[in-house]
Amino acid sequence: MQDMTKQVKKVVIFGNSASGKSSLAKKLAKQEQLAHLDLDTLAWLPAASPTSPPQRQHLDISMTEINTFIHQHNAWVIEGCYSDLLVQTLDKCSEIIFLNLPTESCIDNAKKRPWEPHKYNSKAEQDSNLAMLIDWIAQYEQRTDSFSKAAHQQLYDQFNGEKLAIIKNQ
Repeated sequence: MQDMTKQVKKVVIFGNSASGKSSLAKKLAKQEQLAHLDLDTLAWLPAASPTSPPQRQHLDISMTEINTFIHQHNAWVIEGCYSDLLVQTLDKCSEIIFLNLPTESCIDNAKKRPWEPHKYNSKAEQDSNLAMLIDWIAQYEQRTDSFSKAAHQQLYDQFNGEKLAIIKNQ
């Protein structure tokens, strides 16, 4: 007799900035009726001013918000570049997707990024950060922080469940 139960989707998507995490998460959320959490919305403290450098929210506070989201939703997709947060979701997810695109593709995507009203007050404010974002994206393979390619590869390698790495050639 065939098992007719469908596994509940709990997906974690990660990769470099502008690799397409949000776009893929929104598409999956719509197609599969999943709740969607963009970690950018909870990983940072509100800026003191538009010119002040961003500062991370305390990890415990971010994790409390993530756990609240997970407990409030049966099926979900969580996306972000924060391996220090994502590592703590791996035991709760059913699958992961690593968007491992070339840096140049991510830079091109950043230049074409539409306004993200949940992150910026205006398109002009978003565009004023573009040079900083491009510099950040360009450092992906050399960095050793929780946003780095090495940290993302480690997340991917240590996950024992269903996983997919999407690699796009130039």
